[in-house]
Amino acid sequence: GALRGAGPGLGARCPTALSQASRCPRGSVTARGWSRGPLTAYMPEATAFPGPKDHQGLYKVSVEQGDAFWGVLGRSRLTWITPFHCVQDCSLREGRAAWFLGGQLNVAVNCLDRHVHVAPDKVALIWEKDEPGEEVRVTYRELLELTCRLGNTLKRQGVKRGDRVIIYMPPCPLAVASMLACARIGAVHAVVFAGFSAESLADRIQDGKKTVITVNQGLRGGKVIELKKMVDEAVKQCPGVKRVLVSMRTDNKVPMTALDVPLEEEMIKEDACCEPVAMDSEDMLFLLYTSGSTGKPKGLVHSQAGYLLYAALTHKYVFDYQDGDIFGCMADIGWITGHSYVVYGPLCNGGTTVLFESTPVHPNPGRYWETVERLKINQFYGAPTAIRLLLRYGDEWVKKYDRSSLKVLGSVGEPINKEAWEWYFRVVGEARCPIVDTWWQTGICISPRPSNPGDEILPGMAMRPFFGISPCLLDDKGNVLLENNISGALCISQAWPGMARTIYNDHKRFLETYLTPYPGFFFTGDGVYRTNEGYYQLTGRLDDIINISGHRLGTAEVEDVVNHHVAVAESAVIGYPHEIKGEGAYVFVVLKKDSGYTQETLTAELRELISKKIAKYAAPEYVTHRLPKTRSGKIMRRVLRKIVEDKASELGDLTTLDDHEAVQQIIEGRKRLVEGQRSR
Repeated sequence: GALRGAGPGLGARCPTALSQASRCPRGSVTARGWSRGPLTAYMPEATAFPGPKDHQGLYKVSVEQGDAFWGVLGRSRLTWITPFHCVQDCSLREGRAAWFLGGQLNVAVNCLDRHVHVAPDKVALIWEKDEPGEEVRVTYRELLELTCRLGNTLKRQGVKRGDRVIIYMPPCPLAVASMLACARIGAVHAVVFAGFSAESLADRIQDGKKTVITVNQGLRGGKVIELKKMVDEAVKQCPGVKRVLVSMRTDNKVPMTALDVPLEEEMIKEDACCEPVAMDSEDMLFLLYTSGSTGKPKGLVHSQAGYLLYAALTHKYVFDYQDGDIFGCMADIGWITGHSYVVYGPLCNGGTTVLFESTPVHPNPGRYWETVERLKINQFYGAPTAIRLLLRYGDEWVKKYDRSSLKVLGSVGEPINKEAWEWYFRVVGEARCPIVDTWWQTGICISPRPSNPGDEILPGMAMRPFFGISPCLLDDKGNVLLENNISGALCISQAWPGMARTIYNDHKRFLETYLTPYPGFFFTGDGVYRTNEGYYQLTGRLDDIINISGHRLGTAEVEDVVNHHVAVAESAVIGYPHEIKGEGAYVFVVLKKDSGYTQETLTAELRELISKKIAKYAAPEYVTHRLPKTRSGKIMRRVLRKIVEDKASELGDLTTLDDHEAVQQIIEGRKRLVEGQRSR
């Protein structure tokens, strides 16, 4: 019942698809990694560039000879139906980015068919279900068949090339097959995190989408999530929807409507061969929606070849992924991290990837590490939010389990504070696993690895740009800052294959957000400090810079100090208008269990700690005990900012908010704190 009618074992019987596959899908990806071996073992394509002798030399080629570098890698790492004739046509100043022009390929063929040729029974997916010990392994042959049956089902239901398909499913093999089936037939998928409300889902179904794929119910953290019910409510607001394909994740029957199609029943009727469509390199592969402070969510557009190549390369080299490794990214497939490092990157590389359906604390705080022991995970990729959460429970839950299989630990989503980094490194990784603290722009752009063998990794710092990424620091007037030991706005001076192409149906907004602020540069919105050694340390969003009495201070810097307090598990620092200083610091904290601290005592100690570690001017005016988060665990900083600015009526889109009660408590708490301050 795990795959519900997937019919594993029939294999791939699609001669056209298989004839297009590379005879050696992993032949050019057998690099021994950044930790050992000569350059040609690290990257076989390095033979095309006679100059570089090490990683730094190869990086220099990637930036200074971008056409040659990406051209060689594009030809060797991807399987093409029609070869490309031009590597790139990009101008950040003109808002144009196009890669591998003239080329045609199919992403599903690159992720499945070519691997089925040489290793059909290799495990592609390990579905780590909500309850531990119930994992399901799916081979490349089985995943290809599942994808083909689903692709044929979609076509029979009327889905055509270019159509947009909403996928509202928890992490499971059928969700991955749904993404790949869309790619196979030329449809565009838009995966929505299977925890969003009906209202949020409805916002994302707009833009002319006619097809939704979902499950009857989801399971997460021991709780049943009524996903089909959410879809029913959302569809009432979306008259354009023509069909809802419903898979059975649980045995519980749910009410069906006239739009509903029982997915497994239809898939079993279909053939296990589905002809892949030849897609142009710059055709849309998927849309991914992000919430904004105002208005409807924006759909970022990702294209075919450039995205796939970049996801595969970063997966391979940032994590030193080797053939046979078990890659464990804990992100939900509803986020870009899940797209790139649960699905497309690992599968393009012919790897084995974990689909984690549960939470870090179900059924107990040892869940991650029990999973590492049982599945023998080699690379573990998690979020600082989860690491800080687990830190609260102490070392025992970690040390209870064997983590000797771990080789690399990754951090994603936000800068990781030093206390969490040290705990992650020394306790989880036993001081033997390098930590790759990754900074993103729709893919990993800065990370400690890859680098030359033996190069240092510093705590809480992303450090080094990836191949082809050329970071620049700019000041408030748009001047490029060339020196080290300086802070500025982090921009990227060259287009790269994995960047988002536009905002769906709103290219003007894309230009205004990313390319207009600093003409000729891609503006990331982040501030960064470049050290004397030339390493990059993220200091937080530029709108998270506080100017206190003329002193510019990154909120991440203050948070790092706050998080060192013995009672604090997590924090967020927000600047707010101050009558005398211009801006003051407002600290929101989550306390560790049974900390025993009162509001007054904690505030006094944090003020003293920050005064000592940074400066007296940085001491916070207010401290309160609550944090609003999204369902994926990210702190909603814009909500905090509105509250401290006394603009609670302008909170904007809250569809991703996990706990609405938290916001109300923060609003009330702020009022009490302000009143108390005035009375003193």
